[in-house]
Parts: sequence; C-alpha cells; structure tokens
Amino acid sequence: MGIFNRVKTIVKADLNELLDRVEEPISLMNQYMRELDEQVDRAKVALGQQLYLEKRHEQLVAEASAVVAKRSRQAELAVAKGEDSIARMALQEKLQEEANLKLYAEQYAAMKQQTAALRDQIDVLLEKYNELSNRRLVLISRAHAAKAQEQLQGAIASFSADNALKGFTRVEDYVQKLEAQALAGSYFIPSAPTVNFEIQESVERELALLKESK
Repeated sequence: MGIFNRVKTIVKADLNELLDRVEEPISLMNQYMRELDEQVDRAKVALGQQLYLEKRHEQLVAEASAVVAKRSRQAELAVAKGEDSIARMALQEKLQEEANLKLYAEQYAAMKQQTAALRDQIDVLLEKYNELSNRRLVLISRAHAAKAQEQLQGAIASFSADNALKGFTRVEDYVQKLEAQALAGSYFIPSAPTVNFEIQESVERELALLKESK
C-alpha cells in the first residue's frame, strides 16, 4: 500500500468518526438556540406586561393620593361653613380612598420588586444567550473547518504520484524528441564558407606586389 493510500485510510477513518460525532450535536445545539430564542421572546413579553402593571399601579397611587387630598380640603371647607353632613361624606370618602391608597402603594412596591427581579433574570438569560450564541458560531466554524480538512485530505489521498510521474516522463521524452529533431535538421542546412583572414591578407599583399611590378 502506497503512502498516499495509507494517509487516505487514516484520515478518512479519523475525520468520519469525528463528523459522525459532530453533525448530530450541531443539530441539537441549533435546536437549543431556537428554544433560547423563544425564551427571550417570552421574557420580552413578560417584562412588557410587568412594566405596564407597574405603571398602572403608579397611576392608581397618584389618583388615590389626589382624591385623599381633595376630600380632606372639602371636609375642612365644610366644617368651616358648618356643613357637618357634607364634611362627614367627604371624610368617609377620604377614609375609603386612604384604604385604597394603602393597598395600591403596597401593590406598587411589590410590583417594583417583581420588576427588578424579572430584570435580573432577563439579564442572566441574555448573558447566557450571548455566550452560547458566540460558542455556537465558534463550534460551527470548527465543524466546517473539519469538513474542509476532510475534503482536502481526500483530494490529497486520491492524488496518484505514480501517474503524475509517468505524465512528466512522457512530456520529457516528447521534449527530447523535439530537441533531437531540431539538432538533426541543422545538419541539412548548408553552412557559409569559413573566411580565413590570414590567407586573405596574404592575397592582398601579393596583389599589391604585382601591381608595383608593372
């Protein structure tokens, strides 16, 4: 077995086992995140309702306080005018409204405590949600990297060095044949006569002597 086949076998065995363990947990992780999304949405609705109730009780406290103050003034004016019956009616409504005010104030205080506790729970939920969301991105990135590595190793494992070597050898043989043909063709091209400069100089000297003798 060649080295590439051995690498192919080892890599596929390891990465396939890894991916078999990873793919299903990623699906479960995505489901967990969807459930967390639903919890965050429900928390938003719950906080909205809680803030509405808190605001409503704050308004009831303000309204009851205004009625108490108003009935107190009416009773004082009625007493000043000697209108005891009107004063009694104003005082009776004042006492009733004071009881309501006490109840509203207690409920309002409880509402504020509940709102604060709910905000704390939501802060914890959002912190955990953000943490898990970031971890999810990292894990998905690592899983994709593992799959990409598997594909790369598969491509390397499927690469045949012997076939590539044979291909390069064929190309090298082809180039050598071209070079040999070019070299052989050069023998059939007539070469230009070689010029001997020494003989040429001698010829010129002899020619000059002949001209002088005449």
